[in-house]
Amino acid sequence: MKTRIIGAILALILAVVGAFFLVSYVRGADARAQQGAVLTKVFVVETEIPRGTPGESIEEFVISDTVPQRNVVPDAVTDLTKLEGLVASAALLPGDQLSTARFVSPEDLAATGEVPVPEGMQLLSFTLPADRVVGGQVKAGDHIGLIGTVDPDETGDQEDVINPVSQFAFHGVLVTRVQGLAKPPADAEDGAQVDQQSGSNIMLTIALSAKDAVRWVWFTEGEAASYAQMWLTLENDKTDNSGAVAVTGENAW
Repeated sequence: MKTRIIGAILALILAVVGAFFLVSYVRGADARAQQGAVLTKVFVVETEIPRGTPGESIEEFVISDTVPQRNVVPDAVTDLTKLEGLVASAALLPGDQLSTARFVSPEDLAATGEVPVPEGMQLLSFTLPADRVVGGQVKAGDHIGLIGTVDPDETGDQEDVINPVSQFAFHGVLVTRVQGLAKPPADAEDGAQVDQQSGSNIMLTIALSAKDAVRWVWFTEGEAASYAQMWLTLENDKTDNSGAVAVTGENAW
């Protein structure tokens, strides 16, 4: 009985010692393999990156690492600012190295017919005349702003004293779908453009948070009630929205 116990203890000790030497050998092999190798900084996915994720948000999904040059993937990302203005063309899994080949412009992603809805957002559709939608230039994948004008009744000697107020209410709203755009006739030459008439209606589907969805509906309802007016702007990653203030009859001129 004692002999079996002693044998089991010796076997356990040998297993632990063997594991220690194996780990030490593997670590030594890795160190020997990297001796003299040129190391390159890369970014590796730590948490899955959903398709359509903006490049500006990638930092929270990745970690920085260094690998031998021979292990670097083509077009590896070494500077996250290079991804600004781009979106992930497909889901990136943990362990993947970041590569610019996996990122495209929002317009290119929209051209596939699908613009993913950012996590936590919800879709909302509305319709406006083309002349209020930048002449119909807005397309899926674009980001828009909203200028709203309201006509509040003001207290005065006379009833219904009107002093309209115009102000930006939204910036950077993602457009996921556009419907109602005019198309070139069948016999038109390739690349022919068709101007939108001011009376043409365009339906846009956008992605908003719950809080902003309610605010947007307020403007949409106001449009129908002739209380508020909506105009959209087309924004890009270099749009400067500073300096915009509420405009009334007192400071419009």
